[in-house]
Amino acid sequence: MKKRTKTLPAIITGVAILIGGIWLINESRYPNVPAFDDHFTRKFLNKDKKVGDGFYEFKSKTGQYTMWFPEGYRLLSENGDYARDNKDFEQWGAIPSSENKVYLFKRRFGLSIPNKIENSQTRVYYQSAYIYFKGTEKRVIVDKKKHIPNAYLAYVADKSSNKVLQISFDSSDKYKSGDEDKKKEWFLKILENIHFNDEK
Repeated sequence: MKKRTKTLPAIITGVAILIGGIWLINESRYPNVPAFDDHFTRKFLNKDKKVGDGFYEFKSKTGQYTMWFPEGYRLLSENGDYARDNKDFEQWGAIPSSENKVYLFKRRFGLSIPNKIENSQTRVYYQSAYIYFKGTEKRVIVDKKKHIPNAYLAYVADKSSNKVLQISFDSSDKYKSGDEDKKKEWFLKILENIHFNDEK
């Protein structure tokens, strides 16, 4: 009887150590960046494909596009933040991994004329502005001389199909005042590296 009581705790301890070791080995397979710390976000990222300084390849669950995803961001996954309808529709949002707030991005730049860039595959319309709230009223300032932008919005259209992505983000914590060129370069790097997949 005494042997059994000593053996059981030893077995439980051994199993716990084995499970912990397997978990540590599994976690060490991923890059040590915030995007891979989030279990939902890592499902979309290719851990073996760092595509640029601070970016990993993101693959849509619809199979329709890939893009560069910033390593310091995570996908929102609660309360319907991520939605997909087979291969026709996918909606997701991402925030800096240190953020806990969800920002509203819809219809932010209705009064401004967007900038446009294009390459052989895509046509991109984008805009930035400084957004703040006075009480419940949203204020949008697009004049960069008055305020450095803290929010960006873009539409990326595939030239060979009717596929379109809407991308928006809040950059208030990413860069300090005076870093407008760095913010813009960072955002354009993401936009220019979206590739829509050919229809089968």
